[in-house]
Amino acid sequence: MRAVVYDKPFSITVKEVEKPKILHPDDIVVKVTTSCICGSDLHMYEGRTAAEAGIIFGHENMGIVDEVGSGVTLLKKGDRVVMPFNVGCGRCLNCEEGNSAFCTLVNPGSAGGYVAMGPFAGGQAEYLRVPFADFNALLLPPGTDHEEDFVLLADIFPTGWHGVQLSGFRPGESIAVFGAGPVGLLAAYSAVLRGASEVYVVDRVPERLAKAKEMRCTPIDFGASDPVEQILELRGGSVARYLV
Repeated sequence: MRAVVYDKPFSITVKEVEKPKILHPDDIVVKVTTSCICGSDLHMYEGRTAAEAGIIFGHENMGIVDEVGSGVTLLKKGDRVVMPFNVGCGRCLNCEEGNSAFCTLVNPGSAGGYVAMGPFAGGQAEYLRVPFADFNALLLPPGTDHEEDFVLLADIFPTGWHGVQLSGFRPGESIAVFGAGPVGLLAAYSAVLRGASEVYVVDRVPERLAKAKEMRCTPIDFGASDPVEQILELRGGSVARYLV
């Protein structure tokens, strides 16, 4: 199969590599239909994050189940699934307590597992092996509708949602999001969906601020003046309840 392989900083190659196989009863193999490019890929590409030559890039993936291990109970061949960027077993104490990023089983010698790092190949490839698939693959509606929307569930939408969750935000309150990249915009949209009374989005890129306005948020251009002062003025001196 073809895959995007890391050679060294500023050098990647599309190569023919071996198709992944079922290595454990809890594995599935997915035929990849969509794989995003993340800022973390760029960190590795530009040498800011340690990466070993030969790894396959890609940790925001979705596709169709092609093979199913004998221990998988929730998925079957032909299912459409999306996978998160981090990997957990779903069984250890950390996973059971909701701290799956610190899974003690998936990556021996290091707490937590990450697709395209450690023992796990990435999904900028034609096929991807997913360990502990019942825990790490989210079943989607069949068909091809909303492909570009569902792939956001691999990383940036839940990351934005989780950021709002960590802030302590409650419905009816106001919130300010600093930075209107993809995650920031989806954090703002998450706040809208969760019933925020006002959402302020701070950035200086006109296209990002325009997108925030489309999402019923109030854009704040920090290149014009101090963003906090702008928000205070709009609110008549009352500070936003939460900042993200």
